[in-house]
Amino acid sequence: MPLSAGGKRSLREFLGELVWRRFFADVGLEEPEVATYVSGMLADFAHIDNLYRIRNAQGKRLEDVGEMLVESNPLLDASSFDREREVRKHVGDYTLFMTGLFPESVARGRQSRKPRLEAFVDFLQAGKESYAIVSSFDQFEYKDEAPLFRRLSETFELCVVGLNLVKQDLQQLQRESYQRLEQVLGEVAE
Repeated sequence: MPLSAGGKRSLREFLGELVWRRFFADVGLEEPEVATYVSGMLADFAHIDNLYRIRNAQGKRLEDVGEMLVESNPLLDASSFDREREVRKHVGDYTLFMTGLFPESVARGRQSRKPRLEAFVDFLQAGKESYAIVSSFDQFEYKDEAPLFRRLSETFELCVVGLNLVKQDLQQLQRESYQRLEQVLGEVAE
């Protein structure tokens, strides 16, 4: 089936179609809740403010996974267990997003001359562990979500592979769009 970004679909619907196709058909991860969650996360992270929504007590935006992990620790900076859950959920989302769509950026970050805590963080392990911690909040208002986060933890690597395939789809669409633009501009110039 050829890819197409055309039509009247929302970004969330478009990404949902890509994720569902890759997760179900190519990766064999046939879990609607996981695919829906991941495609929603991708759409949310299309806005940079959502990608870096976690702030420390001083209001500084945290862009380093190591700093996010410190912020999530109730024995260190986290002000409550709810804060731990909020930050850990974000760490799971962020590490899944980065390892799935931008693994080269994760690798480059480890080689940066600017010292960062995340240079010492295994993104795959941090993501799996963060989702597992979020799933352990299985009482009261979090009870219904706990199984989803358990599955995200258990299938983290498959989700990364699926997102790598989604990235390939997006790159192909970008190339096709660029080629169409070149063709149109070439016809206009003639």
